[in-house]
Amino acid sequence: MKRKLLIGVGVITVLLVGYLMLNGGGNTNASDILITVERGKFQVEVETTGELEAKNSVKIYGPRKLREHRIYQVKIDKIVEEGTEVQKGGWIATLDRSELMSKVQDAQLEVDKSMSQFTQTRLDTTLQMRLARDEIINLNYTIEEKKIILDQSKFEPPATIKQNEINLEKAKRAYTQATENYKIKQEQNIAKMQEVNANLRKAQNRFSSLNALMEEFTITAPEDGMLIYQKDGDGKAKKEGSTISAWDPVVATLPDLSVMISKTYINEVDVRKIKNGQIVELSLDAFPEKKLAGTVVKVANVGEQRPNSDAKVFQVNIQIEGRDDLLRPSMTTSNKIIISDEHSVTFIPLECLHSQDDSITYVFIKDGLSIRKQEVQIGNNNLNEVIIRIGVEEGDRLYLSVPKGQEGSAINLLPELDGLRNLPEVTKEDSKPNDKPKRRDGKYRKSGEGKKGAGFSKEKKKPAK
Repeated sequence: MKRKLLIGVGVITVLLVGYLMLNGGGNTNASDILITVERGKFQVEVETTGELEAKNSVKIYGPRKLREHRIYQVKIDKIVEEGTEVQKGGWIATLDRSELMSKVQDAQLEVDKSMSQFTQTRLDTTLQMRLARDEIINLNYTIEEKKIILDQSKFEPPATIKQNEINLEKAKRAYTQATENYKIKQEQNIAKMQEVNANLRKAQNRFSSLNALMEEFTITAPEDGMLIYQKDGDGKAKKEGSTISAWDPVVATLPDLSVMISKTYINEVDVRKIKNGQIVELSLDAFPEKKLAGTVVKVANVGEQRPNSDAKVFQVNIQIEGRDDLLRPSMTTSNKIIISDEHSVTFIPLECLHSQDDSITYVFIKDGLSIRKQEVQIGNNNLNEVIIRIGVEEGDRLYLSVPKGQEGSAINLLPELDGLRNLPEVTKEDSKPNDKPKRRDGKYRKSGEGKKGAGFSKEKKKPAK
């Protein structure tokens, strides 16, 4: 019995030792995870969230002449619910008229004041012109009197005759001056009447404009359709108590649901990959089983700062193919923009990649009972995986993390990348017997040899994207 127990313990010990040897012996630990290199279809995409809206729509405006009357914001008193089907001319909203009513009353007072000034000026000029005309008539009578006196003095002494002639000339001169003054007064009074009349018309026009603006405070639908309200700066749709800006008086839109787009925003790092015409796979958050297809139709050239975001983003519009009655404005979509699609390529998880000197990219390959630190040439990558052009083959087994004891091991460099690396020069202080870079023939370089070889700074693991 005791002998059988000893035999059993020996068998278990042999099996355990063999297992450890097959898994790299002392070079690995239980936490090492291996993956197998795959070959097949590789897709690079940018995933983002969007919001549905109609490509074409009719905008419903509030009052458009608010700034002319120094009204910069108007509060919404009452409004129908968003999504309501409305008919052309149907009531949509009523705006707060309190500030406008105050201006209407001021305009009415201005009209009354201008009317009073107009009447007063008209009466003053009428009286002035009447007095001027009477003066001309009286001076004409004076001339006639002086003529009669001169005619009756022909038998008087010469001095008397001369005096009467002078008096007649004075009367004629006074008549001429009064006539000229009458014309000047007439022009002056015409100018005064024009001025007060202009002020009156200005006041009346302002009063009429305010009354017309008052009618626009009741908003109606210009066409038939389903109401979608304009969003404020905080991204919330307008409602009772919201304000309408004088610079952007749009209250709502009536969308054309036959052509829909998903409006999304791409960060400044990924937007360089987005081009018009790229295929997009979409799904609706409200109906996850519903799959849609679309195409990028617009990429903004100028970035913008979105609320609650520190980074600049660029607006991208994706047009949905076909028409679907399930699609409604403001629905949230999950968009997968296909950047590239390659077939029959080798790819691995991003976690397998490590870097050294920002020039050498390498992986750890399990090669029988040993581990090889192999340089690779990478291609395109997506969120999880990356294409390997050179360095590994389909079926190779790679470590997801740095194996224990392999941090300072030499890198097996690729001859194809010689001259393409940007490495620091090798110094004596950096050189160590156990981390000298290998040459193409696999032998270690001698001191001072190989400025194109592997660097000796401690490698940095490339962070997963």
